[in-house]
Amino acid sequence: MNRCIEDGIRSANNTRYGLAAGIITKNLDTANTVSRSVRAGIVWINCYFAFGDDIPYGGYKMSGFGRDSGLEALHKYLQVKSVVTPIYNSPWL
Repeated sequence: MNRCIEDGIRSANNTRYGLAAGIITKNLDTANTVSRSVRAGIVWINCYFAFGDDIPYGGYKMSGFGRDSGLEALHKYLQVKSVVTPIYNSPWL
């Protein structure tokens, strides 16, 4: 990987915050590498501040306490519950 890109990733991750990041590049490999390496809640490639109702939004580290929008936002309203009951006369018992 290019040293300049490594320095950029290190600089981006060397902060207490991680709400959003933007990458401008013509190289798809660079876009994929940087987007996976930067610790941010949303990463825009060749655009910025683009949102949709189905895109989870929220940050990493000190930039967030969960996600808004999208399916991920529903998790703060849900609780997992297990219910177990025996099934009598079952071939499995």
